[in-house]
Amino acid sequence: MKRYALLFNLVLLLLAGCTATRQCSREDDSDPGNGTETPSGEKPGKKDREDKDKDERPVEPSKDKTFWLGADISWATEMEARGESLYGFEGGDAKECSALMKELGLNALRFRVWVDPAGSFCDKEDLLEKCRRAKAQGMAIMVDFHYSDYWADTQHQPVPKAWKGHSFEQMKEDLRTHTVEVLQLLKDNGIEPRWVQIGNETTHGLLWDYKSGRSAMGSTQREFADTVGHIDFAPEQYAGFIQTGHEAAKSVFPRTKTIVHLDDGWNFAVYEKNLGILERYGVDYDMVGMSLYPYWAREKGRNDADGVISDCIANIKKVHSRFGKESIIVETGFEVDEGNPAVLEEGRRQLARIIREARNNTAGHCHGVFYWEPECRPSRYRLGAFGSDGRPTPIMRAFKDYDSAL
Repeated sequence: MKRYALLFNLVLLLLAGCTATRQCSREDDSDPGNGTETPSGEKPGKKDREDKDKDERPVEPSKDKTFWLGADISWATEMEARGESLYGFEGGDAKECSALMKELGLNALRFRVWVDPAGSFCDKEDLLEKCRRAKAQGMAIMVDFHYSDYWADTQHQPVPKAWKGHSFEQMKEDLRTHTVEVLQLLKDNGIEPRWVQIGNETTHGLLWDYKSGRSAMGSTQREFADTVGHIDFAPEQYAGFIQTGHEAAKSVFPRTKTIVHLDDGWNFAVYEKNLGILERYGVDYDMVGMSLYPYWAREKGRNDADGVISDCIANIKKVHSRFGKESIIVETGFEVDEGNPAVLEEGRRQLARIIREARNNTAGHCHGVFYWEPECRPSRYRLGAFGSDGRPTPIMRAFKDYDSAL
């Protein structure tokens, strides 16, 4: 009996040890420093926390293996209003732009939004209509805030008319209100964008502009009308605008990824300067968006298209190494010369190479490639990807070919 008693006590000790181990394991699953308690006074375990926060927890980009093939088709509704129709490669019946993009191998769409445009196109209601179409096609959505009444890009970032003369603090509130209003409209209609850009090509800052014409001395050096968010004159205020936009977006959609978008994706110096400022002031954002245009790089002395592409692929890896940020190519485009098939084929080749290398040669740090306004006819924009007959040129085959190869 004594032997059995000893065995019984040994079993009890082993069971007590296992119980303690499980308890420690549950406590180790809790967030460090998380003082949240259940009604019984115990800290919630990992499963409890997941159930409670599943709608609030951001999706980790490293767990998303989808490679996004997208396009900015913000002109689509305006083109429809002008009576312009779009067709597939073989012609046939006219097709709605979002549906056609999906047919051509894309899985994501990007739309810009302006504050108070002169017409109704690219305002928040027009954005809602285009997002509804994208959602109906099951496509991911990127919202591109320009924070302007019209175009904002690397050349200028015009302050919206209604925000003119406001202080920095007032302008932050303007930016916050606009961001929330637009995103809340989408949320109220059951639409959740996957990404939100806090500004468009904010290489030199946000909410700044030149005066029109030449300077008073008659030189070609332009004078500034506004410098409130220019990185050379007010870097802290630029950082403040990006932080405000990030917080506003997250207040409506906690899971949506915020993007800081810069141009010249091949030029690491641009990214080191701009993102370095954001780092210095502790700004929060999720991803880096890049514009990659071998065609426009010629204006800066880069006549080697393949070299420009190679430098962008290298830059994506440098940005991750230096700043710990994932990237996505949010704009690219190639020349459409309908009288020169070789030009179209070269555009297809370059786009195919960008897609292939962004997916396979960035150590997983690039999450997609978006074409800017491919649906445009060449008479309106020479770097679209459709012909004057409203049918896609060979450039668009790069998307479908990649999709078919997966």
